[in-house]
Amino acid sequence: MEENQELLLNQIIDLHGKVVYTYTTHHKIQNRLERINKGVKISQIILTAVSTVGFLATVITNQYLLAWIGGITSALSLGFNLYMKDSNLDDRIKKHKDAADELWDVREAYSSLITDFCDLPLSDIRSRRDEIQCIWSEINKKYPGTDKKGYKAVSYTHLRAHETGRNLV
Repeated sequence: MEENQELLLNQIIDLHGKVVYTYTTHHKIQNRLERINKGVKISQIILTAVSTVGFLATVITNQYLLAWIGGITSALSLGFNLYMKDSNLDDRIKKHKDAADELWDVREAYSSLITDFCDLPLSDIRSRRDEIQCIWSEINKKYPGTDKKGYKAVSYTHLRAHETGRNLV
């Protein structure tokens, strides 16, 4: 293989690895946001139940301690509700899922290009590489970016597996 071909192949393999890493990171962020969303919703239910029981128990037993417990849990419940009102967690979860779904196609396009590399002229390879990069760029503009926590969640093992040709994702 000529040096130019080898450099081009290495670039495409590197780009494929970056897409795999970004794809996996979007999934990790999606999973983290789903856990947060579930925790907040369960907390809302528990706090609402405790504040309701506290109010009803105060009416029945006329104990001030139960009124305080009901009032405090009601305030906490209000805080969670206000947080959820502006957090748009469901929307953020969907956007990261959609980004990962679209990146799957980019990942597969790079995989196919790597597979077909030896059978294509360099001009076709460069053209397909440029097309895939444009698609990837549009996806990155369309969806929220990844974050540090997401990248940390993606293990070094996944990146090394990709570099050695094994697919873990």
